[in-house]
Amino acid sequence: MQDTKYLEILKAPVITEKSAKIAEKGDKIVFKVRNDANKVQIKQAIERIFNVKVVKVNTINVKPKYKRVGRYAGTTSRYKKAIVTLAE
Repeated sequence: MQDTKYLEILKAPVITEKSAKIAEKGDKIVFKVRNDANKVQIKQAIERIFNVKVVKVNTINVKPKYKRVGRYAGTTSRYKKAIVTLAE
């Protein structure tokens, strides 16, 4: 039952050109995580779920952006992004 707590912290991997370039260069992975998760919780979740050793966790709060589709206007949802550095 402990792993369900860790699964709730990680939402999804971030699949963009920039995150692919980061992953291609070395030992880093980019995840979308819960807004209230801290670096220690993210580190524990990734180590427990993927059985890897995490060296460092950097977090970024991504702000919502204003978007328009025809006459409808709104904002994208905000989220927290974590860039995780793995050990060799």
